[in-house]
Amino acid sequence: MNQLEFTQAFLNLTPRQEEVLLKILAGEKDAAIAQTLHITKDTVRKHVENICKAFALSTPEDSGHSHRPELISLFAKYRPDLFSTTQEQNKSRLQIVLSYHQIKEAEVEAIAQLETALKNQGYDIFLANNSLRAASNGLQSLYSALSNCDCLLLLLSPLAACSEMVTEEVRLVKTLRDSRNDSKPAIVSIRLNCPLSLLNHDLRGYLQGTPLLEWNQPADTENTIQSVFELLACKGYTGNSQIYTHSQTQSIAPYAVIPDRPPQPVAEPELPRGQVELASAFYIERPGSDRRSYEAISKPGALIRIKAPRQMGKTSLMARIMHYAQVQGYATVPLSFQLADRKIFRDLELFLKWFSINVALQLELPDCLERHWHSLFGDKVACKAYFERYILAKIDPVLVLGLDELDVIFKYPEIAADFFGLLRAWHEEAKNQEIWKKLRLIIVHSTEVYVPMDINQSPFNVGLPVELPEFQPEMVVDLARRHGLTWFQNEVDQLMNLVGGHPYLIRLALYHISRQEITLTELLKTAATNSGLYNDHLRRHLWNLEQHPELATALKKVVNSDSPVQLESRQSFKLHSLGLVNLHGNQVTPRSRLYRQYFQVNLATN
Repeated sequence: MNQLEFTQAFLNLTPRQEEVLLKILAGEKDAAIAQTLHITKDTVRKHVENICKAFALSTPEDSGHSHRPELISLFAKYRPDLFSTTQEQNKSRLQIVLSYHQIKEAEVEAIAQLETALKNQGYDIFLANNSLRAASNGLQSLYSALSNCDCLLLLLSPLAACSEMVTEEVRLVKTLRDSRNDSKPAIVSIRLNCPLSLLNHDLRGYLQGTPLLEWNQPADTENTIQSVFELLACKGYTGNSQIYTHSQTQSIAPYAVIPDRPPQPVAEPELPRGQVELASAFYIERPGSDRRSYEAISKPGALIRIKAPRQMGKTSLMARIMHYAQVQGYATVPLSFQLADRKIFRDLELFLKWFSINVALQLELPDCLERHWHSLFGDKVACKAYFERYILAKIDPVLVLGLDELDVIFKYPEIAADFFGLLRAWHEEAKNQEIWKKLRLIIVHSTEVYVPMDINQSPFNVGLPVELPEFQPEMVVDLARRHGLTWFQNEVDQLMNLVGGHPYLIRLALYHISRQEITLTELLKTAATNSGLYNDHLRRHLWNLEQHPELATALKKVVNSDSPVQLESRQSFKLHSLGLVNLHGNQVTPRSRLYRQYFQVNLATN
């Protein structure tokens, strides 16, 4: 092989083959490569075999794996620079994932200038864009890049701010940060003509305490790039508070769970993005869940446990229960555990003190922790005494605590076991002690948190369980009318035949149809494709399944069967927790035709 043939073969390698090749040249073992790239050792060997074929080192009759020494020799001859610099460059140059989604034409040039400027400063850039997310193995490449980068540079367009896939990427990065001593990857966000109000509920929580820059027009590009450089160059940028004091950064306030505005009877269509605010005209009451919750919160010592997959309306219902409690004259405290720093979850005493002080602060009570907290009796007893002798003693007649985002606590099993045990004990105390009848608890968490846990049932089964049902046809007719659509049973049946009664998917369809951005016929035709309206939602599920291959295999079996399938109880429980299947006794079926069609195609290639 001559130089020209070598160069042509090298240029024709796929991005994944190039990744594997560079790691081979850097001296990494197959097992290490497989772990880093989240593939199997057999897949690594298959990539090496195909690389050898690309360089004419093997034939169909033999194994490319046996030609690895010849491959290394070939690169030693034509590209010796890759041996000497690969490892050092990977260690010394900061790896940045530049993420964007659904940008406008005016923003393309600004992103190109930012990418060029970063590369010129010596940063390694990995582009996470729509093309990558839709590509074969694109989600695997993205997962690998996010897992190994130093910083996620997040460009927030209005559509990115409510994107499920972007939110999931940020959630992964935050999880990685919280599990590592070096607090990497860092997160730096730039809003591209994107008001803070557009950020979805989860994304707001994940970005708490991270730098946020703003870009509104091409004239802002130079200053924005300079601000990014200053943040990246800041000593301790991955976690030190110095980065958050930059003059160009902004803070992200959490959602107000209970808005001050009353509900409005009519409104312009609003893009679904998490919690349906109290003032929204697009909240659909589900009588079985809503009314039961209103009745329950009025009972002494109530504990309401709202659990469901994502996008079913958990936080929206909690906001309405809290509003109902306020109308009754009760004191209310909404608390999201997304606001707690990682260090809070390392120690039970520290966590319970953080929890107690936050409740007192929101009730505008003086900090009397030192006076009322007695650690000698143990942390849970000290917390119980603080509430009993101080907080509840000051409140009349009732205190309602709305505890949102309990998903965070599940990541810390020891803290979770003690805290849930404490809440359970408080609920039981109301049966015997008058003062504990004052406390009413609303607990909210996504069932998706069960997926990485070694369980096949909910670990917290006390109080009134509220599992949010799907929308019924009459609800969809009502919601369509609120969007200004004159729909009859035929249109409703067509949409629900595709997505069932999934609240978010129903609202997303009605929003875009009401704005005349797509017709119902077009939606039905393209829904299960990578260019369809639901592609972002579907890719997020595919992303999760790729991280849990046993669940992907189980779902593949379900979507390819015309009749209900019996799975292992753990697999059924977790797929149902993700919201992907319906349970029928010991058997399962796909939750919707949309999921069947999409995963029949996309799980077949994985």
